[in-house]
Amino acid sequence: MKSWWRKAPAAANDERLAAQAGGAERALRRLEWTVIRRLDGLLQGDYRTLMRGVGLDLADLREYQHHDDVRHIDWNVTARLQVPHVRVFTEDREMAAWFVLDLSRSVDFGSGLKAKREISAGFVGVLARLLTRHGNRVGALVYGKDLEAVIPPRTGRRHVLHLLHAMERRADKADAAPAQKGMTRLDELLKSAAALMPRRSTVFVVSDFLSEPGWERPLGQLVQRHEVIAVRLFDPLELELPDLGLVPLRDAETGEQLWVDTHDAGFRKRFARLASEREATLRAALAKAGVDALELSTNDDLVEAIVRFADMRKRRARIGLAGLKAVAA
Repeated sequence: MKSWWRKAPAAANDERLAAQAGGAERALRRLEWTVIRRLDGLLQGDYRTLMRGVGLDLADLREYQHHDDVRHIDWNVTARLQVPHVRVFTEDREMAAWFVLDLSRSVDFGSGLKAKREISAGFVGVLARLLTRHGNRVGALVYGKDLEAVIPPRTGRRHVLHLLHAMERRADKADAAPAQKGMTRLDELLKSAAALMPRRSTVFVVSDFLSEPGWERPLGQLVQRHEVIAVRLFDPLELELPDLGLVPLRDAETGEQLWVDTHDAGFRKRFARLASEREATLRAALAKAGVDALELSTNDDLVEAIVRFADMRKRRARIGLAGLKAVAA
């Protein structure tokens, strides 16, 4: 059986790997100066808002009391006993976070200055560095045509560089490889994640969710044990086509190409309608699974998107607490 947990070979004696690591260093340094410094001021150290309910092991269940955190309510037990119950946790000194990374061919797309893959790397670099600066561990699962790498959770800046380096290597492999057969199987990635993460963690599923159907059930199963956040990557051109005349469209997953007449207003309307339906279906599936979603466009400012997401989670926590107090009263 193939082991994912073997120690990676040292890169010091390999000039090619050293050069690639230098690219990761430059990318991380740029993120530290342009993104993380801004986030430090805007979040004021409250980075845990993005990772609520992590680093904890379930120890017991008891009735809800007014000082309890509403996020720890066990709604299944509450419904069964008709009395609010909360989960009691023991806290780990270290918090573990995993990045479940969909780096299939479709994330290479970008209609502007950046592709979805670059947005993904920026998000991973920023969040991993924020966490490891406070002694927390981060790991990753890297998916291309299939599960290609598992990086066990560790801490420290060097480990963040290792994560970014792994993403760069996957990009190089994608450039050299022929088009894959069939669409991404996100369900396989999520099943692997559930099997490889024995302890409760925060799990960031970073994907454009352009996949074969059937990933919703594995996502729901992952949520049962972990705090799961969907980081959905997209490009504005995937939602609405401009009038550019006759243009070729290529399926990044399969390599299939066809010519379409974007001057045809009826075609553009059908494209927008189908894209809107796909968006609604995706959001409904994530909501049904109980997953918060951070939507990242290739046009987004990463700082603004992360702050917006943190604010949304704070509001939800306050609304949930107010609702529970009203029920208890």
